[in-house]
Amino acid sequence: MKTLTLIRHSKSSWDDPVTDSKRDLSPNGILKARKVALFTKNRVNSKALVWSSFAKRAHKTAILFLENWGWNVSKIEIVNELYTFDSNQLEQIVKSCQNDCNNLILFGHNNAITDFVNKFGDVFIDNVPTAGFVTINFDTDSWSKISKGKTIEIIVPRDI
Repeated sequence: MKTLTLIRHSKSSWDDPVTDSKRDLSPNGILKARKVALFTKNRVNSKALVWSSFAKRAHKTAILFLENWGWNVSKIEIVNELYTFDSNQLEQIVKSCQNDCNNLILFGHNNAITDFVNKFGDVFIDNVPTAGFVTINFDTDSWSKISKGKTIEIIVPRDI
């Protein structure tokens, strides 16, 4: 069994004239990330591997989640390829995970996350919102062989 949790970065700020990857979280985004993180604290496996896009908004979301889960933020591994909006690229990244890892948590971007969730989960989601949290279980021992899984949790800020 493999468990994948995908978390879309929280709401970013468009106030500063910076490149896309350097956009920071908005104050509201920080609050929503903390809110979802606290709500999901007991829903994640502390032995999970944690990967994040290098984009400032995704990495900062990952930091906020781990801090609120009581985890060491050094657990976050930056995976440059997670700075993608394409679900096919996201699929290849997930499938590259080593099989000794049974729990993977990814912090990334849309449309990749929503499209991935709809391809591999069994519940259609129109849009995974910012700070959205989705967990899918796969009945396999190999990440490279994941196929349709079971969506076991969808948590979005507005529902908390």
